[in-house]
Amino acid sequence: MNDKNEVKIPISPAIGSNEEFLKKRIGIGTSFDLGVRKLKVLKKDIQLYYLNGLCDSAYIIELLKELVEINDNERSFKTNTKEVIHNRLIHQQVEEIKDMDKVVDQLLSGLIIIMIDGENTAFVVDVRSYPGRNPEEPDTEKVVRGARDGYTENIVVNTALTRRRIRDERLRHEIIQVGERSKTDICVAYLQDVADPNLVEIIKKELKEIEIDGIPMADKTVEEFIVKQGWNPYPMVRYTERPDVAATHLLEGHVVIMVDTSPSVIITPTTFFHHVQHAEEYRQTPSVGAFLRWVRFIGMIASVLLVPVWYLFVKNEELLPNSLEFIGLKEEFTIPIIVQLILANLGIDMLRMAAIHTPTPLSTAMGLIAAALIGQIAIDVGLFSAEVILYVAVAAIGSFATPSYELSVANKLAQIFLLFAVFFFDVAGLVVGLTILVLFMASKRSLNTPYLWPFLPFDPKAFGQIVIRVAVPLTKTRLNATNPRDDKKQPTRKPLLN
Repeated sequence: MNDKNEVKIPISPAIGSNEEFLKKRIGIGTSFDLGVRKLKVLKKDIQLYYLNGLCDSAYIIELLKELVEINDNERSFKTNTKEVIHNRLIHQQVEEIKDMDKVVDQLLSGLIIIMIDGENTAFVVDVRSYPGRNPEEPDTEKVVRGARDGYTENIVVNTALTRRRIRDERLRHEIIQVGERSKTDICVAYLQDVADPNLVEIIKKELKEIEIDGIPMADKTVEEFIVKQGWNPYPMVRYTERPDVAATHLLEGHVVIMVDTSPSVIITPTTFFHHVQHAEEYRQTPSVGAFLRWVRFIGMIASVLLVPVWYLFVKNEELLPNSLEFIGLKEEFTIPIIVQLILANLGIDMLRMAAIHTPTPLSTAMGLIAAALIGQIAIDVGLFSAEVILYVAVAAIGSFATPSYELSVANKLAQIFLLFAVFFFDVAGLVVGLTILVLFMASKRSLNTPYLWPFLPFDPKAFGQIVIRVAVPLTKTRLNATNPRDDKKQPTRKPLLN
């Protein structure tokens, strides 16, 4: 961001001086995508600056027509040129600015700058038309029933998708620019009478203090500055590409951060249990939603514990009751089981990454090759036991059932940690390893919210809503994880705040 003590350069009444400044500062006349159109309006020089690719050409042409027609309808000795031009700018967003730094920022953001000879102010017209795609259903958050629109890389479209679902006059969208070179737009969205004002101020303060050239990786870079996660693998914020999910969290008192060029938005603050819920659960009846949630829980538990517990029984067969002897190994293998498990886990992750980078028409063929050829042949030649492939595959399915991709990867690291704990310390290793994981997560806080809330500290009412999908009419109060100003979800209408 710009130095707070930097002296701002005012717009000069001599229009030629401003043109020379822009030539040196941003390369007008050198960069082909930066254009200028010079006109004479009421015998005064007018310059219109624009950025190709980020401006809508139809609006530029329409504005030029209006400016040219002034000469046919006005007389220069009876009118104020500036007032006439201001009146003829047929657009809903026209602003006056007085310093060249803002001229540069606005011009490079895709707005039109209109300068008038003899005036120390310029007009800014917002005719941005960012390249992008139409709202589509996110691939990672599909639902059987529900909305099919999703956030895009255009921050203006994203705010509109949220406004469509929350038409409350108290919904706020505050814009902050981050990055000395990228000048990326970041929107902080919250409900004024619901969100904790201290939380809002903390987030805005953290954003304004970001000092970096640019954030081409958008929301992920912003997350690292805000939560200062370090080497902690567990996600401290939640990402979503669904406007209905973001709107639901806004109504709960969360703050949503939208970063231009990113189709994902950041939801803060979040706990571990915010990552285990999915929109599909709320698109079904409460009983079906609860069943789906329990299936997800089973999958997530399996992704962490199934392989380490099975390996513990393989190492200590005496721990297996007679009725469960079938889950052990049927034969001896040259390669140690711990090595097989680690290699199989790495193979699953390689397949996951390969599926991401493989063109869609080839991904099915790649899956068949991996399953029918590599997996089966690896068993036949004795590289892997069939049991290793079975349990690693079931754990992988559990990780795929985890709603949050970030949480599924963190759970995979937790599984490997527990595997090594069992390898070195057997039963004590599993018990101590699980304790360390729980204590580690319990020690974390996401923007002053305990990460394991409502489990630690325990809140029975909130924890009940995590375990069971409660019908919406029965949830009359907001959970206190966000410390909402208004804890009633079905309140009487309040007057506007002063």
